[in-house]
Amino acid sequence: MTRDHGHDEVDGVVAAWHTERPDLDVAPMHVWSRIDRLAQVLDTARKHTFAERGLEPWEFDVLAALRRAGEPYRLSPGQLMRLTHVTSGTMTNRIDRLRARGLVTREVAPHDRRAAVVGLTSTGRELVDGALSALLALEQELLDGWSGGDRDTLAALLRRLSLALVPQDS
Repeated sequence: MTRDHGHDEVDGVVAAWHTERPDLDVAPMHVWSRIDRLAQVLDTARKHTFAERGLEPWEFDVLAALRRAGEPYRLSPGQLMRLTHVTSGTMTNRIDRLRARGLVTREVAPHDRRAAVVGLTSTGRELVDGALSALLALEQELLDGWSGGDRDTLAALLRRLSLALVPQDS
């Protein structure tokens, strides 16, 4: 799946901007325009992969957060909001929609009757496990032809960029 022809679309865009606006440093476009294009490719591929399993990307995100929590696969709505980066109203809607599909439960928290806890059903667990396997196969295919060392280097550079720009949960 890899193609290395020496130049990509971004090279042309950056060169054109350099010609038209030589007064500007367009070098950051070499990074950010590629990240933007790669994000679009990955987003499209992920949507397709999840759709083949009857899931929307947001459904996978919620189910995956519950699955990663470990047994008994339960989190509060607040924890789910933080893990999936959505608002309270959005999370309430998502939980309701997942409950309607039989993928999660919403119960009173045993330690605090005023609080709720969202749990992954066995159907939800099977669905998210299958979707995760398919996602990993897709991501492996997208990186086909890259050596382990190149992948490690790329991951380290992206981690460094992420740590510099994305607020980290404390």
